[in-house]
Amino acid sequence: MKQPVSTLVLVYTGELDVLLLERADYPGSWQSVTGSREDEEPLDRTAVRELAEETGIDAAAHGGVVDWHMTNVFEIYPKWRGRYPPGTTHNSEHVYALALPARVPVRLAPREHLSHAWLPWREAAGRVFSWSNRAAILALPARARRSER
Repeated sequence: MKQPVSTLVLVYTGELDVLLLERADYPGSWQSVTGSREDEEPLDRTAVRELAEETGIDAAAHGGVVDWHMTNVFEIYPKWRGRYPPGTTHNSEHVYALALPARVPVRLAPREHLSHAWLPWREAAGRVFSWSNRAAILALPARARRSER
């Protein structure tokens, strides 16, 4: 069973192009890297593991993920609640980011994702199906400027 605690990893370039993945179990639905914590795994480790599993990107090779200290609580779609302990209806999602100097090759996990796209941040915000993912992308320009200081 999955824990109702997850990470969202916003992968972006210096040009603010954002990596999106198309879900295999929900074709036509796009998102950033996401995944649930395993056991008592530290959340930054969850973010790094999910990033590697879903894209083949090694966070350490690019300076590591950054904790945005942003947490979203959302209702789990009814069709996915069977993956969680009985009675679980909400998930706490912790936002992390990985800044890359430029686009890098992506190796998808075929059971999880059908395709990927690098999109300018505004276009990426319009394509994702999740409000929490959209909020993270819309926060990107200000967050990226802050981290450059």
